[in-house]
Amino acid sequence: MDPEKVGIALSLLLLSLVLGFLSGRGLLRAVRERSRHQLMFGSGLALGTAAVGIEVVAYVGFVNTPLLQAYVFFSAAIVGVLSLGSASSLRPGRFEDVYSAFILAACAIVAYVSFSTPVSVSIVRSGVISGNPPLVLLLLSSVVTVPATVVLLAASVLHLRRHFHARGLLMVAGASILGAGGAFYIASFPVALYYAEFLGILMLFLGLVDLSRFSLRATVPAPAGARGTPR
Repeated sequence: MDPEKVGIALSLLLLSLVLGFLSGRGLLRAVRERSRHQLMFGSGLALGTAAVGIEVVAYVGFVNTPLLQAYVFFSAAIVGVLSLGSASSLRPGRFEDVYSAFILAACAIVAYVSFSTPVSVSIVRSGVISGNPPLVLLLLSSVVTVPATVVLLAASVLHLRRHFHARGLLMVAGASILGAGGAFYIASFPVALYYAEFLGILMLFLGLVDLSRFSLRATVPAPAGARGTPR
């Protein structure tokens, strides 16, 4: 493998590790705070970690039908599960319950059809998953990705209206870009998912991780006259 391909493979691997870190952080907070929002967010990012992991092994040349079937399912489920964490901000209560039941049922159907429908390895070109899966998977996946993307975007707008701050803006933008990437993949723009993963994960990382904790603050020495107690 030439140096350029090695660099791309390593960058995808690093992306997977960052996504895994964010997923683990969300799931730990879900357990600690008993938060349904964090559980859905962490679970969605876990699916994203698995999807990027498949991209890594596909890029280095290991491709088979079960991996591609899983990738098609993950591409739809990522958006759906992430949107479950945002549904409560739109209208908690009956809407959230009905929407959650709909998305979970749709994801279950997509999972069943994905793993029972052959996906040709020809959709991988030069190590990049850039071809389209069978039409039935495209149509079924859109049942998840289209409403999920709408919910993500609507929740992002409401969140910014209520709490406008830089880190919140990065978080909602990252989640929205990830959602849009999954929708583009299903709508026959599969390469857009790669770019969406990179931008979306970077924004989520900057929004979730408080980098100020790692900054070095110089200690300013007190003036000589201020060290003692005046007599």
